[in-house]
Amino acid sequence: MLIIKHIHNCLLSLMFGLGALSNASAAPAEQTAVFAGGCFWGVDAVFKHVKGVTDVVSGYSGGAATTAHYEMVSEGTTGHAESVRVHFNPEQVSYQQLLQVFFSVAHDPTQLNRQGPDTGNQYRSAIFYTSDEQHKIAQDYIRQLTAARTFSAPIVTQVVPLQEFYPAEEHHQNYLALHPYQPYIVFNDMPKLEHLHKQFPALYQ
Repeated sequence: MLIIKHIHNCLLSLMFGLGALSNASAAPAEQTAVFAGGCFWGVDAVFKHVKGVTDVVSGYSGGAATTAHYEMVSEGTTGHAESVRVHFNPEQVSYQQLLQVFFSVAHDPTQLNRQGPDTGNQYRSAIFYTSDEQHKIAQDYIRQLTAARTFSAPIVTQVVPLQEFYPAEEHHQNYLALHPYQPYIVFNDMPKLEHLHKQFPALYQ
């Protein structure tokens, strides 16, 4: 009897263990999106206030690792765009919802190589997709916006594959939260958070 009971307990432990593994594997895998829409301070802050987003990092995409430094990127000749890397839970927020926020709140997709007071190729509008699915969703969404004549001018957003993302210097991370009264932030980026709250109240956090 002791042997049978021991075997029974072992089987129960194995079953519960397999159940835990099954539940773990059923959990949605965190996904990554990378967007460029002008100065990364404001874009970073916008996505940090979206429910379902678990992490946002400011950085550079489009150029080489050796040129991923703010002083060089600021010259506009490195191929880099100031970007943000967004990690998100697809069960809480979809990639298309992130695109909606990107196009309607985070920046103006009709401005070529500039955004607000900032000018240069490093401030271009771009989506750096990380999968074929993201590529298709982004292109389809831009076509929908264009067909609906959502904007009075053509959308100039690039849709290109992500080659690499390089995190920016530490003092550029979480900039709005750390410098809420800095004049640039007050005039250019705080209004974006207000628009996010107003246009997407269910997504705002």
